[in-house]
Amino acid sequence: MQLTIPIKQSSVPLHRQMYLRIREKILSGALPGGQKLPATRDLAEQLGVSRTVAVLAYEQLLAEGFVAGRIGSGTYVSGAVAASRKTVSPDSAKLGLSRFGLAASRAWVNFPQQRRHWLPYDFAYGLSDLETFPFAMWRRILLRCARRAPARELDYGPAGGNEALREAITEHLRRSRAVVCNASQVIVVNGSQQALDLVARVLIERGDIVAIEDPGYRGTKEVLRAAGARMIPVPVDSDGLDTAHLPENARVAFVTPSHQFPTGTILPLARRLELLQWARRGNAVVVEDDYDGEFRYEGQPLESMQGLDREGRVVYIGTFSRTVFSALRIGYLVAPKRLVPAFTAAKWLCDRHTATLEQHALAEFISCGMYERHLRRVRRRNTARRQALVDSIEKYLGGRVAITGDGAGSHVVLWPRRPVEEEAVIAAAASRGTRVYGISPYYVRAPRKAGILLGYAQMRDREIREGIRRLGEVL
Repeated sequence: MQLTIPIKQSSVPLHRQMYLRIREKILSGALPGGQKLPATRDLAEQLGVSRTVAVLAYEQLLAEGFVAGRIGSGTYVSGAVAASRKTVSPDSAKLGLSRFGLAASRAWVNFPQQRRHWLPYDFAYGLSDLETFPFAMWRRILLRCARRAPARELDYGPAGGNEALREAITEHLRRSRAVVCNASQVIVVNGSQQALDLVARVLIERGDIVAIEDPGYRGTKEVLRAAGARMIPVPVDSDGLDTAHLPENARVAFVTPSHQFPTGTILPLARRLELLQWARRGNAVVVEDDYDGEFRYEGQPLESMQGLDREGRVVYIGTFSRTVFSALRIGYLVAPKRLVPAFTAAKWLCDRHTATLEQHALAEFISCGMYERHLRRVRRRNTARRQALVDSIEKYLGGRVAITGDGAGSHVVLWPRRPVEEEAVIAAAASRGTRVYGISPYYVRAPRKAGILLGYAQMRDREIREGIRRLGEVL
């Protein structure tokens, strides 16, 4: 028989190309079960290759069971393979999902996707300042760590993270955020999202009542929804989470006290103490997501809630995604001492450990003082951006909006004083080359009024001014 097999000049060996083409024809049904294949000598002559090439391809097909040899007769397509393909069609298997799988399949997940059409003035939020980050220094540190790392350190690492990095994180948190811990309580994770997932796995049973901010971070809500938790939304006002509305029977409360997401409000000391008292009364846990705690522009920063905790009730979460760069995917979880073994084991079960080489580099980046210097530059840069934003809002929007979130972080929220439709504002701004974002998707209950979320970490001052001018035409 004549067997047409395209052979190309490439880095793939000829026998491998021949094997793959014949295998593909068998799986697709082009070569039915029981079909006799050409002799290796004939096939080699047809294709203009040596017989050795054909022999090697046939041997691989025989080894994998795609063909069978019959002594004195030749080589035939296996009938078992062909029979298994008769009823097969794409997506024909009806596979069941677990309860977690069902919940996850319905979740809002921000998968990486093709960027929406480019607009010159994009107030995107949740981003790091890539222009300010010292990538040249980072590359030198990473290369140095790669060169000097002994082979044994490139084997599986400790689940809790690199010891040097945990020490560096501990020292930094003590100085900058008044976190009270030692390195043994720090667990290095793949970003704060994994930390939230570990909290749900370790502390929450299906059906448990948990308190969340409303509006609040969608990544937290989706993790809890997938875990089967019963979420009780607690309203957020101008002072952050309203502790008077906390449910007494909740097992865990999730909060962003340093710069509430998304409203940007800061939880005052009195409410922080009330929240800790609530946790004490109900034997509950407080999860403090300090995603934006490094950036504060007015007065002295409030210390972390973890630093106020005297009973070991606060799980503290932080990330380098906002201060270094998002693709690094390194964050940390500071657990109460009693919970460290459970969180460490959960981390091991999830993915064993976070990438080792990057941990070494980050440990050196922090220990040599580069991280602190970088933070100071970002704070200065963000201060200038923030001032440009506030001045532009005053100039082009005046009394038409109120602002929250301008005292910390890298985003603010505009609250129009007259009723508007978020989607209409977003669409009208986009038609003028400006991309802004609505706050309503972050509510569990229906929002009382529209809000426009503006990030500025990756914008230049002139872009901020022009973008707000165009937004002023819309509002």
